[in-house]
Amino acid sequence: MVITSRFADVTVPDVDLWSLYMETPRAYPDNHPILIDGDTSISYTRAQIKEYSIALGQGLKHTFSWSKGDVLAFYTPNDIDTAIVNLGLHWAGGIGSPANPTYTVDELARQMQDSGAKAIITQTPFLETVLAAARQVGLPKDRVLLLGRQTQQGFRHWRDINADGAWMKPRRTRVNPETDLAYLVYSSGTTGLPKGVALTHRNIVANSSQGAVLDLKGLSWDFDAHLGVLPFFHIYGLSVVLNVTLITGAPCVVMPKWDLEKACALIQKHRLTFLYVPPPIVLALGKQPVVDKYDLSTLRWINSGAAPCGRELVVAVWERLKVGVKQGYGLSETSPTITTQFADEWFRFQGSVGKLLPGMKAKIVDEAGKEVPQGESGELLVKGDNVFSGYWNRPDLQEGTFDEDGWFKTGDVFKVDDKGNFYITDRIKELIKYKGFQVAPAELEEKLHGHPKVGDVCVIGVFNEEEHTEVPRAYIVPKPGVAPSDELAEEIASWLAGRVAPPKKLRGGVRFLDEIPKSQSGKILRRVVAQMVKKEDGAVKAKL
Repeated sequence: MVITSRFADVTVPDVDLWSLYMETPRAYPDNHPILIDGDTSISYTRAQIKEYSIALGQGLKHTFSWSKGDVLAFYTPNDIDTAIVNLGLHWAGGIGSPANPTYTVDELARQMQDSGAKAIITQTPFLETVLAAARQVGLPKDRVLLLGRQTQQGFRHWRDINADGAWMKPRRTRVNPETDLAYLVYSSGTTGLPKGVALTHRNIVANSSQGAVLDLKGLSWDFDAHLGVLPFFHIYGLSVVLNVTLITGAPCVVMPKWDLEKACALIQKHRLTFLYVPPPIVLALGKQPVVDKYDLSTLRWINSGAAPCGRELVVAVWERLKVGVKQGYGLSETSPTITTQFADEWFRFQGSVGKLLPGMKAKIVDEAGKEVPQGESGELLVKGDNVFSGYWNRPDLQEGTFDEDGWFKTGDVFKVDDKGNFYITDRIKELIKYKGFQVAPAELEEKLHGHPKVGDVCVIGVFNEEEHTEVPRAYIVPKPGVAPSDELAEEIASWLAGRVAPPKKLRGGVRFLDEIPKSQSGKILRRVVAQMVKKEDGAVKAKL
């Protein structure tokens, strides 16, 4: 049975992101501050964002001869400049490719190489990593740009990139929303190396239009405001948070990194009314004592996404703050949202991630691809204008990503009730979701095989109750002659920690096995290993 959205279809405007955000009339005034720096209270209005982004777009074309399809890499924590740089880039016909600012030099260089980045923008504290990665891929130093409040001698800030002095100001590059890319975001796969998720302007515009009838409905520019704590290098923050801000005019108070007490202070100071967050922040709001020091009574609702959020967390927040926590579900490949709840549905349909967005279709199938009856579990397949068409330069992955009829395989196991509410029950893909960030077990296994005392290895995700998130754990078979010990576990975990970004650290520890269970074809049987977790008692751990 094909499941269709219970909401009326939406008309997706045939425009690019620049036109959607900067040329479409809005209900809020152009001089109304919509991006506010949580540290300095510096703010931008829509009029300023438009003026500055046009100047940057002209500068990209004048200074770097920017062409349609050229890629700008981002390596930066949240900043109110991010929206301006992205919009200026889109004005010039470019593609944004955000990278996690905790990436190592090698990880960043790999993404820059794969995306073909023509330049990269960062902040001064991250220059050392960026310059090392740029050297690896042969990117000249003058293609390293800065954003944020700090400058550095020898490097140009985005404000310095303009067309001043040009005999003719460059014109905006026209793009085809259907085929031209807006973003190239990277999503880890079970094969190890991250893959470029190619998102067109239409993909993002479609998801904006789909969400407008749900989350955006009822938001007011002169009453509502929210917290920009979700990373803008993650599709959840980049697409959802910035979209809500630019469409509704509800001010976004931007935090460069998460800090519970600071977040509570900002909610109180700016009288914020809603939040987009991952489950660990829901956990903190529901259970951390520091929350009681602040007045959070202006909050109307919280949206939890990026990873499943348990019922106990939702109830804890309600009992403490009398604020409902609704859930949504999506993927980088779907721009990102597929389903979402209304603000009041958290209570009636606890555990659900909501209903299909308008304009989407879904079906739930078994391992053979056959549709299952309503109420039974199977893999969720979806179609919609917000669904990407494939991975960057990876036609070899098409067959495993889409079925023969063009349905996108999410890799997640769902069931749906008779009211159209979706419930996620399992994940087919082996990705570990640490606080919403994807960690590929195969990538960590490849690195761990480089340790001189590791004979074989399997990495899985285990659930950490305190942080309410999955964390990576390694099961190690030591090389012959090497004895398992607490010291060896610590050594291996610390060794890997120095070679990977923070989400990839072995926060679940190290365990030792005599043999890694594998199939006859040699494939690691992760589910068998996962079953061992429940039986372990007093096993060797590594503390990080």
